[in-house]
Order: sequence, then structure tokens, then C-alpha cells
Amino acid sequence: MNVDLLPEDCFAHILSYTSPRDACRLSLVSSTVRFAADSDNVWEKFLPVDYMEILPRLVLPLVYFSKKELFMRLCSPVLIDQEVAELRTISWLQITGKINTKTISPKTQYAAYLIVKFAERAFGLDSLPSEVSLEVGNGSFKSQGTVYLRWQERKKQLECLGHLYFLHRDEALRSRVSEGDGERFAREREDGWIEIELGSFYNDGGDGKEVEMCLKEVKGQHLKGGLIVEGIEIRPKE
Repeated sequence: MNVDLLPEDCFAHILSYTSPRDACRLSLVSSTVRFAADSDNVWEKFLPVDYMEILPRLVLPLVYFSKKELFMRLCSPVLIDQEVAELRTISWLQITGKINTKTISPKTQYAAYLIVKFAERAFGLDSLPSEVSLEVGNGSFKSQGTVYLRWQERKKQLECLGHLYFLHRDEALRSRVSEGDGERFAREREDGWIEIELGSFYNDGGDGKEVEMCLKEVKGQHLKGGLIVEGIEIRPKE
């Protein structure tokens, strides 16, 4: 059957049961399909169910002229609720975030990132690797790993020292921590912030499930401070 013969609203309804990537690919078939694939009726289904509640909470308002354009803009990091905090001095560190899969787009692979900076006075953050985890539902999916809370310059300094003390120290401290899926790395972004991947998951678009993300360092008892936290970013994974 020639898809161009289908009524536009019928084809748009079919496309709404696919995924954003499929809709973009199918739009190349013909001009008729492209018109249906770009319609608000299709992209409304790909947006979070409560996106109208999220938009007023954005720090910087979004300008858009279609639901597809809104979806694309929301795929880029946006800050809500002005969440920025600095860890002053503490011995145990635990940062946890939760989100329901109903509030994000269905049929999409997502990754969660902790967005941080290090103050000039930062200390004790990389003495022991921190554990990161992401869990979906009641343990139906869980990923774990470790990361050192250090910026690249600090990592290079430690590597250049090359002293046996640091090698032995790292090996001894690592033995206390469950590495899970392996070591994650802190990556500096163009905006000057540093992001740490906490884990990734696929939102199948079924019943809403709670996603819990966490970074913690509770095995050591030393003091640590100087960590500036912007928040947790959840975005489609490339």
C-alpha cells in the first residue's frame, strides 16, 4: 500500500506509536510523510506528560514554534528550580535524585549526569573513589560504578608524582569500594561545569517507574569539602 494514500491524521497517529528517531527517519520518505511526521500530534506523544508543568520552572524560558522544536530544545540541558549548592565540610557524602519515567519522553535511552564544580578550597574529595549508581523500579534494573571526584589537572598532578605512596594508597582505598561496572570519569564541559555519568537506562514508555540516581562516599571518615553541585541532568544518550 502506498503510504501517501493514507489520511494525514491516520498516518500521524501511527507515527505517534514509534520513537522520535523513527519519526525523523520516516520523514525522509516523502513530503506527505514528512508533513505528518513533523505534526504536533506526533511530537506531543514524545514529550513528557507533564511538560506544561515543567516549562514554568525553567530558569531560562524556551522559545519554540512547534512541539517538535520544543522536544529538540528539551533534549539540550535545561536548569530548573535554581538548584545550586556547595558542600562546605562533611565526612560522609551522599547525593541522591529521583524522577518518574512518566515525566520524560518514552522509547528513549537516557543517561543521568551529576553536574559539579570544585571550589578553590576543595579538599578530601579524591582520597577515596565515590560510588555511583542508577536503579529503575524496584531493582528491575541497576547499574553501579565508581568515580574519583577530581578535575583533570589534579589527576595529571597525581600521575606526574608517580610516588609509591600514592600507588599504594590508591590500591588500599580501592579495596574498600565496590567497583560495580567499572570506573567512571569526570568530564569538563564547554560551559565550565564538570559532569559525571551516574548511569543510563531505557524508558520503554510503560507504567511509570521511579528512577533513583546516587553518588556517595561513606566508606571513609575523613573530612571533605569544596564540591559545588548544580544538579542532576537527565538527557537522551547519544
